[in-house]
Parts: sequence; C-alpha cells; structure tokens
Amino acid sequence: MNVRPAFRSLSVLFAWAVVVGLSMVARSWADGPEAEKIQFFEKYVRPLLVARCYECHSSRTKTPRSGLRLDVREGWQRGGRRGPAIVPGRPDQSLLIQAVRRVHPELRMPPDDPLTEREIKILEKWIAMGAPDPRSLKQPPAERVRGDLEAARQYWAFRPLRAVRPPDISNPGQNPVDAFVRKQQMDRGLYPNQEADRRTLVRRLYLDLIGMPPSVEELHAVLDDTRPDAVDRLVDRLLASPHFGERWARHWMDVARFAESHGYEQDYNRPTAYFYRDFLIRAFNEDLPYDRFVQWQIAGDELAPEEPWAMVATGFLGACSFPTQLTEAEFEKARYEELDDMVNTIGVAFLGLSLGCARCHDHPYDPVRSEEYYRVVAVFTKTIRTEVELPIGPGGKKTKVLVTTEGYKPLKHHADERGFPHFYPKTYVLRRGDPNQKLQEAKPGVLPVLTRNGYDETHWKLQPPDGWKRTPFTRAMLANWIVDLDAGPGALVARVAANRLWHYHFGRGIVATPNDFGLKGEKPTHPELLEFLAGYLVEHGWSLKRLHRLLVTSATYRQSGRIDRERHAIDPANVYLWRWKPRRLEAEPIRDSLLVVSDSLDWRMYGPGSLDPMRRRRAVYTFIKRSKPDPFLLLFDWPEHLVSIGRRASTTTAPQSLAMLNHPLVHLCAERLARIVERDEPGVAIARLYERVYARLPSEQELQAASAFLYEQTRLHEEAGHPQPQHLAWKDLCHALLAASEFIYVK
Repeated sequence: MNVRPAFRSLSVLFAWAVVVGLSMVARSWADGPEAEKIQFFEKYVRPLLVARCYECHSSRTKTPRSGLRLDVREGWQRGGRRGPAIVPGRPDQSLLIQAVRRVHPELRMPPDDPLTEREIKILEKWIAMGAPDPRSLKQPPAERVRGDLEAARQYWAFRPLRAVRPPDISNPGQNPVDAFVRKQQMDRGLYPNQEADRRTLVRRLYLDLIGMPPSVEELHAVLDDTRPDAVDRLVDRLLASPHFGERWARHWMDVARFAESHGYEQDYNRPTAYFYRDFLIRAFNEDLPYDRFVQWQIAGDELAPEEPWAMVATGFLGACSFPTQLTEAEFEKARYEELDDMVNTIGVAFLGLSLGCARCHDHPYDPVRSEEYYRVVAVFTKTIRTEVELPIGPGGKKTKVLVTTEGYKPLKHHADERGFPHFYPKTYVLRRGDPNQKLQEAKPGVLPVLTRNGYDETHWKLQPPDGWKRTPFTRAMLANWIVDLDAGPGALVARVAANRLWHYHFGRGIVATPNDFGLKGEKPTHPELLEFLAGYLVEHGWSLKRLHRLLVTSATYRQSGRIDRERHAIDPANVYLWRWKPRRLEAEPIRDSLLVVSDSLDWRMYGPGSLDPMRRRRAVYTFIKRSKPDPFLLLFDWPEHLVSIGRRASTTTAPQSLAMLNHPLVHLCAERLARIVERDEPGVAIARLYERVYARLPSEQELQAASAFLYEQTRLHEEAGHPQPQHLAWKDLCHALLAASEFIYVK
C-alpha cells in the first residue's frame, strides 16, 4: 500500500475548509437580506432623514442647502457643492457622517440641534450596509402607484382565494405539487431528475423536518424497510417527533425577531421571555391551526382567556428591542417606535407587507396611506410588556411569564422614576412620523385595501365577557380581521404561510421575498401552485403539518441533485426545480448535528436557555442576548434579532472553516465520536463513522485513505510522545470528517 500519498490525500481535509473559505471569501448574498436592508432603511433611516434633514435638504425647499438633496437616492449620490455625500460601505469617508459628527468647523449638520449618538449610529450602520435606498426621482408618485382602492384590491396577492386544479398532466395518485412544477418545466423544455437514493432522502428529511441527522439505527430502520411507502412512513414519524417543534420554532423566531434582552446600551435580560419560545415549540408540535397561531400572537389573552398558553403567545408583540436609557424628551418618540415595531412585524410576518413604510408618509409602493397605518397602530395604544403569573408550570404551578397586553403593571424601566409612562392614552396621526407634529387622533382600525364587502372594523369587533375591563378588545378585532378569508386578508395570510414552508423546504420561496408580497416584492415563479398550496392549507383546517407532508412527499422534493449541462444552460438558478439544489445548513442544525453524531446532545426540552459556549442542549435553547450573540452561530449567519428575518443570508467565509477546525466544541465532539467508533475493528469502525457523520458508507478509495491516515497519524503521535496515540489518530480522523463540507450541506 502506498501509505504516504494516501495519508496526504486525507490529511488535506483539515485544510479543506480554509482553502475553500479563502477562495470563496466574497459573500454570496441572497435576495432576502437585501429586502431586510431596505426594511432597516424604512424603519430607522427614512424617519430620521425626514425629521432631521428634509427641512433644508429636500424638494420642500426651492434651493436645498449646499445643493444637497437627501430625499432621493440620486441626491446624495450626486451630492452638493462638496461632492457626493455618501460613500456606500464606508461611513468614515462619507461627508454626511463627517458633518453629523461635526469633525470640521465649517461642516456641522444640523447646525443648531446635533444628532444624538444613537441617530448617528443608525446612519453609520446604514452606510456600512451599502446605503440601500429605494427612493428615486424615477419613482412614480404614490397616488399613481396606488390608484383607486378597488383597482388596488385586484393586485394578485390581495385577491380572495380561488380554487385551482392541478394541470391535467399527472398520473393517477401523483402528488399535485409535481403536476404544477412539471407543467412549468414542460413549457421550458425541462424535465426533472430521478429520485435520490434512499440514504440521501433519509438524511435530507431528518435535517429538514427536525434539524438533526439520523442515527445509524434510525437510518437502517428505513433502509431495511421493504414496504413501498417506507419513506412516507418516515415522514409521518418525523412530523410526530417532539423535535419537529424545536426545528420549526427556530424558523419562526427569525420571523418574530425574538430575543431575550432589551438591546441598546445596558441590554438588560428578559429572563421570563423564553416561554414564548416554548409556546412556539408546543404550537408546532401540536399542529395548532395556523389561523389560531396568528390570532393568539396578536390577542390570545382576549380570544382564549381560559388558555394560559394563548396569553404566552402575545410575547410576539413585545419581542422587539427597546432602549433602556431615555431622556424625558425621548419618552413619546420611543413609544411610537415601539408601536411601529409591533405593527411592522405583524405586517411582514403575517401579511408580507412593510406597513412601517407608511409611518412618515403614504406608502411609496403599496396601497397603504399614513392615516390607515396609524389606525392599525391605535389598536395597540395601551399595549405594554408585563410579567404575569400563569398556571403553566409542572402540575399547573403558577409561573411568572413575559407577555404583551394591557391592564397590568408595566415591565420595570430605568426612566420610571422620572415619569416614563410606558404608553399614552391616545394615538395620533403624526406628520413625518414626528410626535411633536400631531395631527388628528387615530382610532383603531384595519387596512381598507385588505377589507372587502363594504365592511369596516366594527364587523370584527367582539364584546368582552361580562365584567371584563382589563383590555379594550381592539387586538381581538384585528386578530379576527387578519384571518378572515371572505372580507379580510385571510387569503394573503395563507399565501404568505404556504410560501414560507416552500422557502424552507426548497431553499427559495415561490415568492423569493418571503417578507414582501407587495408591489416591490418578487413575483411568484409558480403562481398557480402558490394559490393551490394556500387553498390546501385552508381546506385542511390550516394544518401546517398536512402542508409539510404534501411538500416533502412530492417527487419534486425527492429529486437527486445531479447536474445536467443542457438543463443547467436553460435554468442555471434552478428556478423551475428540475433538480434538488444542495444548500448549507443553518447555524443551529450545524451545531446540533455535531452534538448528535457524537452522542453529546442533552435532549431536555423547554425551559430557560444558556449562553455557555460549551452547552449541550439544542441551539434553539440558546439564550438570545442582543449584545452578546453566540460567536459560533454568528459565523454561520445567525440573525441579529432586531427586525423580522424572512430569509437568512448564506455566506461562505474563511472564519467558518477556521471555527470547524479550532472551536473547542468541535474538538469535544470529535473526541467523543472517536471514543464511540474506535471500539470496533478498523474497517468496520470507519464504515460506521461515515454512516454516523454522512449517513452513507465510504467508497473503497475513502476506506483505504482513512486506513492509511490512521496508520500514519498513530505513528506521528507515537514519535511525538503523545499518550494514547491510536485514540488521537481516531480523533483526528473524526475531526477531519466533521470539518468537511459534506457534513454541513444537505444533498
């Protein structure tokens, strides 16, 4: 046996990640993160510019100061007399930042009322992002974009659900998903791949549905099952697994911008916030109907006062960051920003609409006027974060839980002793989003463009139970409206939900911008399929598990990833799904997989999380502290938990590879994995190792290379005088396999 070349061929696995990382250091952003950057601009930057800059630097004045306009993208790109005001990606080199930081005596903006440090940091972060800015001189006036209300309701996403039948090209019993997909392929001269082998399917389904790889025993239970529906039976088992809820709760936590601390300067913890995460796990495991899932997060305590977990669900509303250092001048502004976050998150999470864009002006794209936006804001006028005791502990024991409601003592705040009111008795329509420029009072209402049949908000108003005085039941009104299929936006809610599931299972939504179904969002690639899936969800009692099962039992989902040059030339991005497109796991299943394959996982469910970098529980139980994100997870594109995330970035960077080579948790898992596999005869042990890590057997070449690697590594450790040289060689082999790309990709 030619030992040394074989040894070298496997040894390079340790360097693999670094080489790949350095060769692909450019970040490959998906379209989702771009939409989130625009959301950051609309939520934080545009209101700041309107309030602090437009008076002198916009079309409101005939001669903008220094010739600089900041109300359109072309304005700051062209700049004023000193040249471009912003260098995208480089805050320190941007004249705008130099002006607001007042570093030059002759360049001090605003001249009389300097920006706060927080406002400056918002501008710096925006410019560091690349200064995303949707405003343009070429943009048509808002009135022309919106048109009349009835015409706006004809936009595809706002229409009522319609019955859609699969194209008549399918065989009897074929999954209807495949008929829709096949029709689009046929129209373009494409055809699908064959089904992937069973090992690949088992691993794909485990990682997709519960976020962890199968054990060797679980793998063989399916491989040895000769029944034709063996894989379908596996799907049913995984959907029934308690770990299904953990996987899909983590997806929703992105959408809900859930975290367990306030953010900002002190970033104080919210130690009882984790119950909302536990609610999500339970809801997905119990297949809580999605319409009720939506309603409870808005008004669970009003709609189901007898169900404690319904009140826990309202943690969704108050999960946003909130400043802990407020001056008296900032009290009301901070409250309006908090209300804006509630409404904007409801908009993007359930409706796929960026309602927050209407805070300072009529929405520039979508048919939502500023006055209509503030009517939705008024629904939450007195809604605050508070802690209540609920009987959800063991044996019905009362436990303190962070919820978002009315009528209780607000959660403690630094400024309480200075009179911070937490809420104000009335909500007003604000000019330019400025609390100092109040117009008329806003009464609770709903969005006219998503309301039909001549109804207004009174149609969904409920009478509180006898003696109920704590809450005004405005949230219950909004919750009933939002899932109404006939007169409200229930059809849109169903489309957004169906698209989210498709996005997570196939890597790209039918609408590629899951949080934006508006006029500037991507159009659906398979509109008839999306309509069918939304109808299927509703028809089956809003059951998410039924929809999951439909998707993952389709031939489209079960394809192999084989690349064909001819079809790739027609559809290089695989928009029409002629193959399975491999994709990297998210941060959480990467970490969980390390623990699972090495028998290191602590399987306990629910309860408070931890920040310990060596913790053994699933990553969903990570304590999410906004100022202290988990470094390992962050490397693999863990979100910032500041705004709703519809689609995570997926980047390839050298530090990811270095983490897999050097992180203590990876070393611990390699050590424990070595202890497990080294007990067997080497040939058998290597085969079992590959099955544990990759759910497949090694090829003959891999088997020989691994054997040679063990022999040579043992010799090197002996020469170095290391104790247990053979065990260390096994650990090195395990580490090499864990650090390889195959471990963190779904094939």
